[in-house]
This record gives sequence, C-alpha cells and structure tokens, in this order.
Amino acid sequence: MLKGSLGLIALSSLLLSGTAFAQEKIKVGVTATLEGTYTVLGEDGIRGFQTALNVLGKKVGDKELEFVIASTDATPDSAVRAVRKLIEQDKVQILLSPLSGDEGIAVKNFAKTHPELTFINAASGAQETTYVDPAPNFFRYNMDGAQWQVGLGKYAYDEKKYRKIATVGEDYSFIYTQVFGLVLEFCGAGGQVTNRQWVPLGTKDFASVIAALPDDVDAIYLGLGGADAVNFLNQYQQAGGKAHLMGGSIMIDQTILSSKGNAKNALVGTLAASGQADTWEDPGWQKFVKDYQDAFPPNKRFPSPSLLATNYYGSTMALVLALRQVNGDLSDNQSKYKAALAKIELDAPNGKIKLDANRQAIGTNFVTEVVDDGKGALFSKVVKVIPNVNQTLGYDPAVFAKIGLPSRTVPECKKY
Repeated sequence: MLKGSLGLIALSSLLLSGTAFAQEKIKVGVTATLEGTYTVLGEDGIRGFQTALNVLGKKVGDKELEFVIASTDATPDSAVRAVRKLIEQDKVQILLSPLSGDEGIAVKNFAKTHPELTFINAASGAQETTYVDPAPNFFRYNMDGAQWQVGLGKYAYDEKKYRKIATVGEDYSFIYTQVFGLVLEFCGAGGQVTNRQWVPLGTKDFASVIAALPDDVDAIYLGLGGADAVNFLNQYQQAGGKAHLMGGSIMIDQTILSSKGNAKNALVGTLAASGQADTWEDPGWQKFVKDYQDAFPPNKRFPSPSLLATNYYGSTMALVLALRQVNGDLSDNQSKYKAALAKIELDAPNGKIKLDANRQAIGTNFVTEVVDDGKGALFSKVVKVIPNVNQTLGYDPAVFAKIGLPSRTVPECKKY
C-alpha cells in the first residue's frame, strides 16, 4: 500500500490553495478516504483530482479556485463530519465528495440540508445514493456499482461457460450494488449463485470465510477492495486456493494489481468488469494515463490510474467545466451552475458521460481480464466495451423497481 496521506494533504495545500489575493475566489471542499481500509483508494483519488487540475487549470474567468481537502475513513459519520466541517468552518461553496458507498448515501442525505450549495459525487457507487429519493443538488458523474458489473455475468456464462459461482463481499452498500448487478445478469442467463458471504470492512482474518467456500463452483467472485482484498489474497494463496476468480471493480484495479507481494498473482486470468480498463486504446484514455504518469514520480503513483483516480478526474472535469459555462456565477443558490451541471456531457477519459433525470451517470462499461505484461506488472485487459449503460441496466424502470434495493439477499438468483 502506498503511504503518505499527511504528505499528500500538505502537497495538496501547496499546489491548490493559490495566491491570487486580489481576485475573488470560489472555494471547493474535497473529501477522500485518507485513513482506514480504503486509504490507498483515497490517495489515488486525490491524484486523479490533481491531474484534472493540472490539465484544466484553477481559473474560472477572473475567479481563482481554492480547494480544501478533508480526510474520511469510509464510514458515513466520518464523511458527514468532514463535509460539515468544510461548510461550517472552511466556508466552501461546492463539495466534491465522497469516495465510498455508505459515505455517498449519507452525504446525499446531508446535501438536502444545504440546498443552497452544490454537491458533486467524487467516486462513491452505491445505487441508493441517486436511485432512492435523490437530492436535487447532488450530481454523480460516475456509474454505480451495478452499472460497473454490466457484461460480466453474461460473459462468464456464455464465454467462460461458468454455471455456478459463489461470492465473497464487503458488507456494505457499494458491494451490495456490485453483487446486485452481477447476480441479475448471471442468473438471468441461467447461472446459479449458490453461496454469498459477507465480511466487515477491515477484516484481517479470512480463515473461516475461505474454509466455508464451496468446492462445487466454477468460480468465486470477490467484492473486496483495499487492505481487505490484499489480506484475502494472501490468505487464500496460503490455504492453497485454486478456484477461478472473478472480480468486482475495485478488486482488479491498480490499487490491488500494484500491491506488494506475490499474492496478487492469483488474480492473473481473473474476469471482471469496471468503468475502465488499463489497456483501452482510446486516445482520450491514453492521454489521461500519460497526464497521470507525468504528474507524479513513479514511486508515488500506480503504473496506470485506478478507478478512483479516474472517477475523481471526471468529477473534477464536470465541476470546472460547468463553472466555466456560467462564468463562475453562483448567485441565486447556485441555480445557473446546477442547471449547467445537469446538462453537461463529458468526454471523459473512460468514455462519454451524461446524466439522467436523477443526476446519475450514464456511461461506458468494460469487461476485463487481468493479464501479466511479461515483466511482472499486472493490468486489466479489455475484453468487451459496452456503451450507454443506464442505472436500470436496460430493464424497464417499472420492472427494475420491483426487484428491490441491493442487499445481502437482493436480488434473488432468478430471471426477472
């Protein structure tokens, strides 16, 4: 895991605060998980944010953008505390927050208490955040966890010929959403999910989980991230695990593929799906990768941006470009700015993004497979690209609503 959260915050202050004392400033608060299980995700999210500012600049007309970064630990309470502090003490006008799933639901609800301000989701991906009672001033430019699984279940069934799988996932809203998307598609194709195990964020001992994994499955799906993913892989390898693996979106990005040790090599060949793929040949993606690489020394970044870096980059793009459309006008409870955010269409590094009526992203998804580049580095290789993925996953909205919200047991393994 890469270290240096405090150094990163200090660097951010130097890079981002600006010195234009004579100019009017627009103050923006940013949160990231710079502590706890998802520290490595938060650090790379901030790198994506900084890369966006390197490309776009920090000026809107004659106004200077000033940024204040606050740390969270992936819990809802920490996210609300950070956002409240940014608003009440730092007097920010726009929020770029948060990173993690449960945080997103909490910050969405908190946004309703400050209708005069604008909240732009940084990277969180729980379905409920924008699907259930959305906040009019909360905008999400990344897809949710279920959208990020589109294509995976069908590919596993049709191409890999998997018929029975088991899942291991972190016990919170984002992973519920990821498993929701997988189960809908895999079971809809005729597959069976015979065992679902849930573990708390921050689990260190996976022995009982590994022992309980069924032997009669074609693959095991891992909905883990950060330190949890690394701990599982180390212990699974020590236990002699040999099953085919499938991965959730934060299981197979560079936060794990670049981790220290050999346990990650168990991921070679892992089928997964995500809002990005390391090897995508699109020129916009390749430019983003180079901008990210050029922005930080090799020992202070990953070989390729993680999904968190990409999400923070896209969200920052929306924040800055929409401000420029209204020339920084935040009058009338930021009404012009909010209207611009709702309408803007991004040519983001990971594909075109537009918002639906709930201000939720419609975007491009990628089915991927983990490969070794021959030099010991692991990357996610493009298997299939799926454009225009919406939040109801192509289902009729009325049918989708009847499925229920993602949880430990929803959806059932059946065709809807």
